[in-house]
Amino acid sequence: MPAEQDEATAPPGRRAAADTRDALRSAILGGEYLPGERLVELQLTERFRASRFTVRAALQELAGEGLIEMQRNRGAMVRKVSLAEAVEITEVRMVLEGLVAARAAERVTDDQAADLAEIGRQMRAAVDAGEFRRYSDLNQRLHALIRQIAGHGTADGIIETLRGQLVRHQFMLSMLPGRPQTSLPQHERIIAAIRDRDAPAAEAAMRGHIASVIEALRTLSPAQPAY
Repeated sequence: MPAEQDEATAPPGRRAAADTRDALRSAILGGEYLPGERLVELQLTERFRASRFTVRAALQELAGEGLIEMQRNRGAMVRKVSLAEAVEITEVRMVLEGLVAARAAERVTDDQAADLAEIGRQMRAAVDAGEFRRYSDLNQRLHALIRQIAGHGTADGIIETLRGQLVRHQFMLSMLPGRPQTSLPQHERIIAAIRDRDAPAAEAAMRGHIASVIEALRTLSPAQPAY
């Protein structure tokens, strides 16, 4: 049974922990809690209107995802991800996302291919208009759609966990001058290969794109705050 269905039919206590976990995850990824910031249980119970047991269960799950860390005698805090670790995580993503792109090319329907083409068109329009925040949003939509088409639950879960740990590095990358103009043709090659049902080309295009992300990460200064 998929995790979403399992949680939907779970006892109220487990559903409450899942809801609290999801809300806290969104707050962390949205920048409401900064790297290294303590997550005080009492404050979380008040914010999310949850019991301490529920909050602790949510914190344990997020620790398992690598978003927070539990320190003895200090409690939970948002985990810092160093630049070196961000590169390593992205190297793992390169392998997984290449696999997912290849599988998407094997499974894509005509309607899904049209959806990919439309996102590609909107991405080019966003770059031409200098709307880089919109481009970043479309980037996420594209990768999410590719994972949906691939339907590889295990890879999808791992990628989502890894992506959550990199959200702030990804934001920093999106602000690099010229980065959208560099990544746009890479995304267009991925889209074209999947629409052509060419699995080897789709995997190669995706791996090439993620390799470019790794190189961009390495241009960031190690002296910048760890996120």
